[in-house]
Amino acid sequence: MNDQIQNILRKGKIENATESDRKKMLALFHQPEKEFLLKEELLEELENSFENEEFSNDMQKVFYRIWSNIKKSEPKQKSGLTWFYTTLKIAAALVIGLFLGIYVTSVNSKTEPEYYAAHAPKGSVSQTVLPDGTIIFLNADSHLKFSMEGKKGMREVFLEGEAWFEVAKSKKKPFIVHTDTYDVEVTGTRFNIKTYKDENEVTTTLEDGSISVQSTENFKMGENIILKPGEQLVLNRDTKKATVKEVNTKGFTSWKDNKLIFINMELKDLVVLLERKYGVDIEVKREKIMKLHFDGTIKDESIIEILEIMKKTLPIDYIIEGQKIEITNSKN
Repeated sequence: MNDQIQNILRKGKIENATESDRKKMLALFHQPEKEFLLKEELLEELENSFENEEFSNDMQKVFYRIWSNIKKSEPKQKSGLTWFYTTLKIAAALVIGLFLGIYVTSVNSKTEPEYYAAHAPKGSVSQTVLPDGTIIFLNADSHLKFSMEGKKGMREVFLEGEAWFEVAKSKKKPFIVHTDTYDVEVTGTRFNIKTYKDENEVTTTLEDGSISVQSTENFKMGENIILKPGEQLVLNRDTKKATVKEVNTKGFTSWKDNKLIFINMELKDLVVLLERKYGVDIEVKREKIMKLHFDGTIKDESIIEILEIMKKTLPIDYIIEGQKIEITNSKN
């Protein structure tokens, strides 16, 4: 570790430090070329405060993973996006701090599990990195509650809405996702769960690895359902019937990359999707057009651009009244 940084930090942190020493310490946080060394030094100090080796290893993984992603995202030349990457670095530092706080609390609590929440409001997609390195993307209008030391010491997540998971492997500590119907248990894999309460179907789509879908009090099965890559489990809330089928997983996970693919989707379902993605209210004025079907892909288009494409493809029209979009049948 850089001796100069250690010396400045040591002098600036003592109780009777001079104003000059404190200013030198704070100035370190404004020098990009020393940013990595500084954060590494602070991380090392925190690790030395704990005897828990697993804690130290987990924090190192998170720190270097986030830092690696930041460096890959940086432009090779200076540009007008410099402010964005600077903001990203600050955000990453705050996220690391948040993870440390979460994990410390969890380690110190030996009685009841500590749970923490994440939320993606309508019109947005959010990303969360757990202390073990697990990556979670939350789709719009979704809620997540998680603990690294849940019941029986498992990694535990409660999901309402839709989320994509890339779970860090750990044979000693399984990862389980609770929905309002069934549970999904895994040791390390990539999969997607969609469980909005206002939708009649709950779907779990496996990209890589293996997952076990298990019974709960709300949904009883004769035995666990093991999914293989490329398979999707669909549960009908009304009939309690679960079916497994092979699918192209990209059509169900591309939303995390800000891309939506829909094939033969009814207008009534498309409206719900658009409301979540763009954070708008849409009202269909004619019941008979609710069952119209639409194929398409959304990447960077605005809601107005999407409505114009739909207008050219389907016999519909639309008007905007205040904060609401009204869709009706075309007069042609």
